[in-house]
Amino acid sequence: MPLFPSSPKGQNSNRRRARELRWEGVGPAMDEGLVSVDKFSGGSQAYFLTHLHQDHTRGLGAAGGWRHGPLYCSPVTARLLPTRFPGVDASLLRPLAPGASASLSLSSPSTGRAVSVVVTAIPALHCPGSLMYLFRGDLGCMLYTGDFRWELRCKRARAAKKALLDALAGDTVDVLYLDNTYCHPSLSFPPRPIVAEQIVNIIRAHPDHEIIIGVDTLGKEDLLLHISRALQTKVIWVWPQRLQTIHLLGIDDNQEIFTTQTSLTRIRAVPRYSLTIESLDALNTVCPTIGIMPSGIPWLWKNSKGKAKSGVKSPAKSIRCKGLDEGAIEMDYDPLSPPKLFEKDSYSLPYSEHACFAELENFMLIVRPSTVIGIVSTSFCYVNPRHHFSHLCADNVYSDKTPEKNKGKDISVLTPKKKAKWFKDSER
Repeated sequence: MPLFPSSPKGQNSNRRRARELRWEGVGPAMDEGLVSVDKFSGGSQAYFLTHLHQDHTRGLGAAGGWRHGPLYCSPVTARLLPTRFPGVDASLLRPLAPGASASLSLSSPSTGRAVSVVVTAIPALHCPGSLMYLFRGDLGCMLYTGDFRWELRCKRARAAKKALLDALAGDTVDVLYLDNTYCHPSLSFPPRPIVAEQIVNIIRAHPDHEIIIGVDTLGKEDLLLHISRALQTKVIWVWPQRLQTIHLLGIDDNQEIFTTQTSLTRIRAVPRYSLTIESLDALNTVCPTIGIMPSGIPWLWKNSKGKAKSGVKSPAKSIRCKGLDEGAIEMDYDPLSPPKLFEKDSYSLPYSEHACFAELENFMLIVRPSTVIGIVSTSFCYVNPRHHFSHLCADNVYSDKTPEKNKGKDISVLTPKKKAKWFKDSER
C-alpha cells in the first residue's frame, strides 16, 4: 500500500488505516515497542539518536555495550560515537545523512501485522551532527525536532526548512515533538553571529586578561573559529578530548588554531561546568582573568523569576534583529556592557544553540501540526508549548494542568517538571 498517496482520498484512507492500527494496539507510533528516539532502554525495533549531547544518550553506555537494535544517527554522530561509547556495536549503526530517507519494516508487537514507516533526516542546526526525524507511514506523520535552532535569517535554516517541506510533500504533521527549552515570549535571543561579535568585543576590551570561555563537549565550534578569525589569534586552548572531537569533525586539520598547551595562548575554552565563581577567583590570584559564558540559560534564570538573578547586571538597551518572515525580534541587550553572570569577572551572553520563542513560533507557522508536545521538561522551567501555540494546531485544544491558583498568569506555565519519556510517556 502506498505510504501517503498524493490524492486527498488516498490520504484519508491512510489515516483511517492508522486509526485502525492504533485501535489494534500498534500506536500511536512508538508506544508499543516500535521506535525510540533519544531513549535507549531497549524494547524497541529501531532506535534514533538526534545528537551526541549527554542528556540525549542515556542508555548507550550500559554495561556490555549497545546490542538492542539498529541505531540511526547522522554520519557525523556515527564518526564521534566510538570515542564516547566504545561499547556500541558498529555493525548496528545506520548513518542517515541530512535530507536522506530510510524505510523501516516493523511489526506490531500485539498483532504481528506489518508496519511500514519512512524516516527522513532534517538538519537541526543545534550542534555538529544534530538531526530532526520525520516519520511518515502507516502510523501517520510525526516530527521529532530534538534540540534545534533555526534562526530567522540563517541561510542554513532556510535550506533545512526547504528540506522539511519537500519531505512532507504537502502532508500534515499529526504530532510535533518540539524543543521547548526556551518556549516563553520573554526569551528571544539575538542570532548567534551577533552575540559572537559581542564576545569578540569583550575579549578586545581586556587585552591584559586571560580569557576563559565555557563550552560543551560538542557545539560552539563556529563561535571559537569566529573568535580566532576576528582576533587573528592563531591558538585557542581546549582540553584533550575536545581537541580530538574537533579533529574528528574535520576542523583545524593543520592544527594551527587549537592546542592543549596552555603556555601558547591567553584564550581557553573549558568545560562549561568548570567555569565557576570559585575557579575564577582562584585564577585571579595568579593573573587577571575573565570568564565568558555563551548560553541562553542565565537569561532563563532572569526571565523565569521576572527579575535579574542576584549579581546579574540588568541589560541597558535594546537590539533589534529583523526576522525572515515576520517583524523584529527584540530583547534587552547592551552590546557595549554585556550583563554580568557572576558577581565579578564573568560575562554571560545569550549565545544559544536552542531556538528562542520567536523562532519556535516561526517553526510552528511552517509546520502547522495537528498537535504539539514538548520534549524538554527538565530545564530550569518547564513550558508546555500548547500554552502558547495551541491556536497554530489543527486540534486547537489546550489543557493546562497547572494548579488553579496559578492560572491566569503568564509565569504559571514556567513550573519545574520531571523529564518526560519519549512518545510513550511524554503525554502523561
